[in-house]
Amino acid sequence: MPRIERLRADHAPALLAFERENRAYFAATIPDRGDTFFDRFDALLGERLDEQAAGLAHFHLVADDDGTVLARVNLVDVAHGSADLGYRVAERAAGRGLATAAVRKVCALAASAYGLRVLRAAATTDNAASRKVLARAGFLVTGRTELNGRPALRFARELPAAGAVPAAGRAGRQESGSTAGLIGD
Repeated sequence: MPRIERLRADHAPALLAFERENRAYFAATIPDRGDTFFDRFDALLGERLDEQAAGLAHFHLVADDDGTVLARVNLVDVAHGSADLGYRVAERAAGRGLATAAVRKVCALAASAYGLRVLRAAATTDNAASRKVLARAGFLVTGRTELNGRPALRFARELPAAGAVPAAGRAGRQESGSTAGLIGD
């Protein structure tokens, strides 16, 4: 069963394989990372781990039992109780509810482990799958924006205070619009 793990240095080989194997797939809906990302992967991973250690970001991988990375879910620009959420799922794992489950799990971690109260996200208007994931995870549309010159929607989700029980049925019924664990817990 897939599990979420906080990014560590020893994830480097599996993470790099995930990014390489899915590069063209990701580039169809989100901006390509560019050759520099792959050329400088080790240095960039070190920078991300430094950001995480400083509490400026929280990076997560969704891994299969054999350690293969199936997805990433990241919280970046952490400040004043809020962060921006981003995610990407391997092509071979897409369409099976993994993104929704992983985003929900990271939302729970954001509240309980990281003390965050608000998460923001964005998805291009032509990326129906990402918009559905965000809606199913309790995000609401808050406005319009652009992502790399493409029309997009902004989303936000308020998180319950650590230890609080969310209102019954609240997440997923929106109108239009070690921190490791198994997916589906």
